[in-house]
Amino acid sequence: MADNSHHNSINKVSFAGLLISLGIVFGDIGTSPLYVFKAIMGQGAIQKDLVLGGLSCVFWTLTLQTTVKYVWITLRADNKGEGGILSLYSLVRKRAPWLIFPAMIGAATLLADGMITPAITISSAIEGLDLKFPGLPTVPIVVTIISLLFIIQRFGTSVVGKVFGPLMTIWFTIIGVIGLSHLHLAPEVMKAINPYYAFHILITYPHSLLLIGAVFLCTTGAEALYSDMGHCGKNNIRISWIYVKITLILNYFGQGAWLLTQEGRVLGGENPFYSIMPDWFIGYGIAIATIAAVIASQAMISGSYTLISEAVRLNIWPKVAIRYPSEHKGQLYVPSINLILWVGCMIVIWVFEESSRMDAAYGLAINLTVLMTTILMGYFLAMKKVNRVLIAIFLVAYFVIELTFLIGNGVKIAHGGWLTLLLATALFGTMYCWYTARKIKNRFVNFININKYYPIISELSEDKSVPPYASHLVYLTSANFKSEIEAKIIYSIINKKPKRADVYWLVHVDVMDHPHTKEYSIDQLIPGKLIRVDFKLGFREEQRISLLFRKVVEEMVKKGEIDITSQYDTLRKHNIPGDFKFVVLEKVLSKTNQMTWIEKVIMDIYGYLKKMSLSEEKGFGLDSSFVTIERVPLNFPQTSEVHLIRKD
Repeated sequence: MADNSHHNSINKVSFAGLLISLGIVFGDIGTSPLYVFKAIMGQGAIQKDLVLGGLSCVFWTLTLQTTVKYVWITLRADNKGEGGILSLYSLVRKRAPWLIFPAMIGAATLLADGMITPAITISSAIEGLDLKFPGLPTVPIVVTIISLLFIIQRFGTSVVGKVFGPLMTIWFTIIGVIGLSHLHLAPEVMKAINPYYAFHILITYPHSLLLIGAVFLCTTGAEALYSDMGHCGKNNIRISWIYVKITLILNYFGQGAWLLTQEGRVLGGENPFYSIMPDWFIGYGIAIATIAAVIASQAMISGSYTLISEAVRLNIWPKVAIRYPSEHKGQLYVPSINLILWVGCMIVIWVFEESSRMDAAYGLAINLTVLMTTILMGYFLAMKKVNRVLIAIFLVAYFVIELTFLIGNGVKIAHGGWLTLLLATALFGTMYCWYTARKIKNRFVNFININKYYPIISELSEDKSVPPYASHLVYLTSANFKSEIEAKIIYSIINKKPKRADVYWLVHVDVMDHPHTKEYSIDQLIPGKLIRVDFKLGFREEQRISLLFRKVVEEMVKKGEIDITSQYDTLRKHNIPGDFKFVVLEKVLSKTNQMTWIEKVIMDIYGYLKKMSLSEEKGFGLDSSFVTIERVPLNFPQTSEVHLIRKD
C-alpha cells in the first residue's frame, strides 16, 4: 500500500516536481551544448554541409533517442515509481537467466560514465576562462572543483539539491535565449530539421564515423533521465522535457547559425558555445556553465550511489558500507564508490587534460548502456504483451541506430575510448566474479528436510545436561522453502557444539522485484520452540535485520504469540526478557577437482573482494555484540582421492 501511495504521489504533475526534474534529471543532457559542436567541428575548417548535417544529426538524435525511446517508451518501464537499468532488470529477470549479463554490462558502463561526466563537463565549463585569461592553466582548477565535490558528499547534498531546480531553470533559459538571438544571422540553419541533411552528411563526409561518435554526445544524459525517475515521477519528466528540448535545440541551432557565418575559418580550440555569448556576458556565462556542470556531475554521483546500493541487494556487487547522511528520501553516501569515482575522474583528467580529448572516452561508455537498455526493454514490452510486430520494429530500429553509434564510438577507441573500456571492464569483472562466485558456492550448499529434526530440536531445548547457549538463538537461512534448511545450520546446532536455547529462530530475507516492499510472514514450525521469519524487502530497502527482527518479536509479544521472558529462575521472577544471539555461518569453499580452473580463478578473485567488502553481520545490519561467527566448510575433499600405505 505504501508502495502505491508513493508511486501515485510522485507521478502527480506539480510545479515542485517540474522544478526538481529540471535540477536533477536533465543536468547531464543539459550541459551537452558545452562540448557537442566543438567535437563535431573538430580541428578542420568550417563547412556548410558539416554544420547543417551535424545539426540535423543532433536534432534527430535528440528526437529519436531521447524523446521517443526514453521519454515516451522507456519511462513506461516504471517499477513502482523507480527507474534505471537495474530497476528494469528487476522487472524482467524472471523472463531469462542470461538477462543478468546485459544488466551488469549496462550498470558497469553507467558507473564508468559517472567517472567521465564530472571530468568532461567541468573541464568544458572552466576552459571558457581561456577567453578572458589566455594561457591560464585550467587543469588545477578542474581538479580542485571535482575534489571538493566528492569531499562534500559525506555531509549530504539535500540542502544544495533544493537550489538545483532554480539554477538549472536559469541555465536552460539562458542557453535558449542566447541561441534564439543568433538564428537571424543565418535563417537557413532551420533547413537542418530536414533529415535529408543528416543522411547526406553521413554518406558523403569522409570522417562520418567520427562525426557519429561526436553527435552521440548530445544524448548521453538520456540514461540518467530514466535512472532518476524515482525522484520526481515520469509525468513531471515528460512535461519538463518539452521546455528542456526547446532550449537545447535553440542553443544548438544558434551555434549552427553562428558557424555558418564563419564558413571557411578554422576554429582551432575555440568553443562555439562560448563564441555565441556577448563579450560582456562571458564571465557570467562561464560561472553559470560551471554551476550547471557541477549539478550534472552531482546527479551522476548520486545516481552511482543508488546504482551500487541496488547492485548490493541484487548480489552483483560486494557488500559495502552505505550511509544515510540526511533525512532526505533516497539520499545515500557510499564511501567506497565515492573514492572509486574520484580516482576514476583523476585518471581521466591526468590522461586527457583537455575536454576536447575526453569526448573520445565519453560516448562509448553510455553507448553500451543504452544498447543494454534496449535489450531489456524488448523483454519488458513482451512481458506487457505489446504487439510482437511493434516490439520487432522497436528492436530493429534502435539496434540499427545504437549499433551505428557504437561503430562510430568504436573508431575512437585508439583516441581515448580504450580508457572507457578499461574502466568498464574492471567494474564488470568485479560484478561478474561476485555474482558467479555466489552461484558456485550455492552449488555446494546442501539443503535437507527440516521436519525430521523437529523431535531432536525440541528435546535439545529442554535438555538440562547441555549448558544453555542463549535464550533465543537466531540463524540466517537462504532456504526458500520452510520445509528446508541448510545442512550446515543443523550441523551447527547439533554436531559442532550442541547449542541449547529456549527458542530457535530462522530468518530468511527475500529481495523482491519491487523497490520499496517491506513485508514479513511468520511460521511456527515447532510452536514456541522453532520459528521461521521471512522478510520480503524491496531492492532499494536497507537490510537492517537486527532492527526489523526486533520489531517482529515486539509485535509477536504484543499479540501473545511468543513469550520471550528468560527461563533463568531469577530473571523470570523479575519478568526480564531472555538474551538473543545471532549465529552467522561463514561458508568456506575448499578448492576441489569439482571446480574448473576458471572457477578456481573466480573464487580467488572473490576471496580478495570478500576481504575488502563488509562482513556478513555488517552487511545484514546485525549488532556485532549479539553475533557469533562460525566458519563452516561447504565441501570436504573426498578420502577416495587420498592414497595411503599402512605399515605395521
